[in-house]
Amino acid sequence: MTLDLHADATQALAAWAAPDDQQERLRVQYLAHLAEHPTAMHRECHPDHLTASAVVIAGDGERVVLTKHRKAGLWLQTGGHCEPDDVTLAGAALREAQEESGIAGLEIDPVPLLLSRHEVPFCGPVQPAFHLDVQFMAVAPDGAEPVISVESDELRWCSADDPPEPTDQDVRDLIAAARRRLEVNGSA
Repeated sequence: MTLDLHADATQALAAWAAPDDQQERLRVQYLAHLAEHPTAMHRECHPDHLTASAVVIAGDGERVVLTKHRKAGLWLQTGGHCEPDDVTLAGAALREAQEESGIAGLEIDPVPLLLSRHEVPFCGPVQPAFHLDVQFMAVAPDGAEPVISVESDELRWCSADDPPEPTDQDVRDLIAAARRRLEVNGSA
């Protein structure tokens, strides 16, 4: 049986073991939003909708690719809105990571790392609006070099220990979660 994106997101979040109470509250909130909104996966769902992102990380866990987001003015992981052709949430995160980083051969971990609910003042006609972001990890092949896209002012490999400023705590938490996942999986 083939799932659609909405069903895939519901299934992925229902099966996901949140790492702490705050993440569990977000997981429950996301599932309620999905149950209430058939269009929850698309930017046309106002004011809130699910998005997918991925931190692009080197296999040794020492470096991450961050992009200086043109609208937000912050150094962030790759990610964004789901598109009509996306079939899975992890696939949407991988597509965004490939588009924004320019790196071919990324390997997406299909299990979410974290959830991040953040206000986006530049998204849609109803304010306040929130992205209900599902965050993944994409491991870059050895020797990969990022290529800047039109969505970024800057894009580069950064130290996982010391990401550039300005960034936010969500990015720091996501990097730390990716490094832990690499250690558990034996990659780092």
